[in-house]
This record gives sequence, C-alpha cells and structure tokens, in this order.
Amino acid sequence: MDEASTSASGAATRRAFPPARSGVFYRFTQQNLPAWKPAMTPGCLIAMFLIIGIIFVPFGLLCLQTSNHVAEIIHRYDVDCVPNAYRGNRQAYIKDSSILKNCTLQAKVLEHMRAPIYVYYELENFYQNHRRYIKSRSDKQLRFGAKYTAESCSPVQWDNNGSPIVPCGLIAWSLFNDTYDFTRGSKEIKVNRKNISWKSDREHKFGRDVFPSNFQNGTLIGGGKLDPTVPLSEQEDLIVWMRTSALPKFRKLYGVIEDDLHADETITILIGNNYNTYTFGGKKSIVLSTASWLGGKNNFLGHAYIVTGSLSIFISILFALIHVKYPRPQGDPNCLSWNRKNSNS
Repeated sequence: MDEASTSASGAATRRAFPPARSGVFYRFTQQNLPAWKPAMTPGCLIAMFLIIGIIFVPFGLLCLQTSNHVAEIIHRYDVDCVPNAYRGNRQAYIKDSSILKNCTLQAKVLEHMRAPIYVYYELENFYQNHRRYIKSRSDKQLRFGAKYTAESCSPVQWDNNGSPIVPCGLIAWSLFNDTYDFTRGSKEIKVNRKNISWKSDREHKFGRDVFPSNFQNGTLIGGGKLDPTVPLSEQEDLIVWMRTSALPKFRKLYGVIEDDLHADETITILIGNNYNTYTFGGKKSIVLSTASWLGGKNNFLGHAYIVTGSLSIFISILFALIHVKYPRPQGDPNCLSWNRKNSNS
C-alpha cells in the first residue's frame, strides 16, 4: 500500500507540470502561435502613408511654433575676451597666469524671458566622443574611491609621486572652468548652481564618501580644480561635464536664473575666461534660454516632421494615381511570372 500510494502521488506530481514541448511559452519561442499577416494592398498602403502625413505635418507645425516661442541669448566670447595685444597669439594669453582673465560683456534682452532661465556654456570643435578621450575614466573609482583606479584612466591616473588621482582620466582632467556672473544695473542676478546634474548620476554614479585627491597637482593643468573637502556626489560641475557629448558642438548646463528678464533691458555678464580652447581652435559661447514642453529651441524636430509628413502625403497621392491608371486585381494568377511567360509565348 505504501509503495502504491507513493507511486500514485509521484505520478500526480509529474502530471501537475506541463510537458516541456507544450504550452503557450513554448509555442511563442518557436513562433508557432497564430499570427495575423496583413496583405499590403494598394489601398492599405495609400491609407497608411496618408494617415502618417496627416498626423506628422500638424505635429511638425506645432513643434516649430513651440520652438519659436523659446527665447534665447547666444554670445560668443572666446575672441572678444582676448586683449587686443594678444589677438595674434591667443595661446600665450591663456597660458600666462599673470594676465587677468576677467571679461565684461553687455547682452540685450530682445524679448521677455520668463523664469526659469537656463544658463549654458557652448563649446564647438571639442570632440568629447573621441575613443581615447571617452575611455579615459574609471566609473568604479567615481563610485567607490581610489582603490579602483584603473589603467583605463591613462595617461592621468597617477601623480608624480605614484599616488592615485581622484577623479582620474582625461575627461575629469579637462573639466570646464569658465565662470559667469550676471548683473542688472547695480543689482546682482543670482544663478542657482544646485540640481543642474541628473539625480540618478548624483545618487548612483558618484560616491558620497569619495573625495578629490591629487587632482590637478601636476605641472600640466588641463582645466578646473575641485574642492577636496566636497564629495564627488556634490561636485555638480564635474558630474555635468563627465556626461560626454556625441557631437563636437554641444551645450552643458551651468546654472538656472530664477528671475524674469524683461524685454529691452541690458544685462552685464562678467566672465572668467579661464578655459583653453585656443590650442585646438575651439569656440566658446554663453547661452541663456527659456524652455518649453519640448525643451529648448529645436527647429530641426519640427522641420523633420513636416518634411516626413509631406513626403508621406506625396507618396500616397503617387500610389493612388498609379493604382487608378494601372489597376490589378488582388491575387490575380495571370500576374505570376510563369503565367506571363506562357501568355507571351
């Protein structure tokens, strides 16, 4: 009785599990489920292209209108901030530490700019996507500290004494270090430098107990310095800079102005022109911009939707004319290649 009951319970247990080669999951992985395969008839294609065009063109016009409502002030300053005596030798100017690098510019607000107003620095001809540059970092070190200094940071991983550099790598070494201050008349315009980086980067990619050490202590200084008493998770300029750009012309967020700027007023920008773009022929600009539900000014998106929608409408009209002029019954066997050969012979 015991053996029989045991075998019966074992059989029941085995029956509780479906066979390996049955069930919906197996049929799904083997692509055996019933499928609907629509036939691409001329009417279906014409309707599809027409619907795409009807949707894309109005949406493109909406994107273009939204982009045009974004107010921007763009001012290139890498040339204007060089003294006349050094216009012919800009590298000597930027490398000479005895020369003050302060520069004052006037910017006129052409239209009312509602807060928040985003302050960006824009670099051009700077290839952050270069393979050697973009690999010169250690994500583990940024998160966990100096013990994870890696050879991938070469050539900036150790100082002259053989101590690890935190943060290591060419990306951190070339940290952007120009500064901007704004005044309206005699009143200072405050720029909020907090929360300019991604929250996920601050919380998960840069350590709260990792502090800069031996950074920019060598003879060759690449860019800005970091406060050794502030953890990397709070060094937001560095966090923004370490998120590299895919194109040689890019913008990165510097701060946010939380006051409105009124039309026809003039603001004064005091620039600390410290970053060396003259060695590689780069350009520097400061950008003040409002934002919309689509982000900043981006006319390309609207133009792309309009062009794509217009082409879709044109293709649908072209297919409709061809279908009217050269109709063909669906599934007509006379149109098969071997039947056409027999009829021609």
